[in-house]
Amino acid sequence: MMKGFLKHHGASNIAKAVILLLALIFLYTPIMTLVVYSFNESKMVTIWTTFSLHWYNVLVHDSAIISALCMSLTIAVMAASASVIIGTMAAFVMVRVRQFAGESAFMLFMTAPMVLPEVITGLALLLLYVTLGDFIPVFADRGIIAIWVAHVTFCSAYATVVIRSRFIELDTSVEEAAKDLGAGPLKVFFAIMLPSLMPAEVAAFLLSFTMSMDDLVITSFIAGPESTTLPMLIFSSIRRGLSPEINALAAIIIFVASIGTFIGWLSMVRKQKRIAADVAKAQAEAKRERESSMLGGLRG
Repeated sequence: MMKGFLKHHGASNIAKAVILLLALIFLYTPIMTLVVYSFNESKMVTIWTTFSLHWYNVLVHDSAIISALCMSLTIAVMAASASVIIGTMAAFVMVRVRQFAGESAFMLFMTAPMVLPEVITGLALLLLYVTLGDFIPVFADRGIIAIWVAHVTFCSAYATVVIRSRFIELDTSVEEAAKDLGAGPLKVFFAIMLPSLMPAEVAAFLLSFTMSMDDLVITSFIAGPESTTLPMLIFSSIRRGLSPEINALAAIIIFVASIGTFIGWLSMVRKQKRIAADVAKAQAEAKRERESSMLGGLRG
């Protein structure tokens, strides 16, 4: 019976390993192919000739791509920062403020950009900017500020959902204890609530940053002729014909994202080890206290 049990679980583990391997191959083969062909010297993307860093050198000296990359990074950082602030305030209202008139509508409007098609959102923002352009020059130019405002409209919805899920799990007893000791609302928020929310804040920032960097549809609707982001530039380049220079750019982005992911994973592993060590230390101290109390009782 034991032999059959081990045989069944061994076959199950092998099947799981095979399925996982096939899934990884399906997901990462196109990415690895792109990275490999970024080192191809030929102008033909799908024909391998010799190993070369030629297209990386061309990429570094391409002012259009560098300018588009800087604009995308600037907008993404600004949009992610604003989205985290708005998402934190919205999550606080949803979780900590008592029920108020229009609460359901407030939650609906905060999360609506998540389900609206990007084409509808882009068209609505375009019409809004055309209307506001007669009064506010920033929207008439449709430059970096206009794109930033548009990105905040949908990134803040995702940030709100992420931060709200963490807000719900917070233990209010610590906050109540701090208030009893004389701490004001701002002191409680920045000294107690914000550190507890920090993992969700970081996750919301990274998610908003990624979505802003990746957005093409909404930006294409509202961007002016002098405002070209990296996704817009890549899309227009591919329509004219795929260039190995785009492969090199994609390979660099993949490398940077992989390094960031590895650092985040390493930080999480270290934090888990530190928590496990603290728990083990606390358990050891509790065990020593129990043993000492038992010895004291025996002596008494």
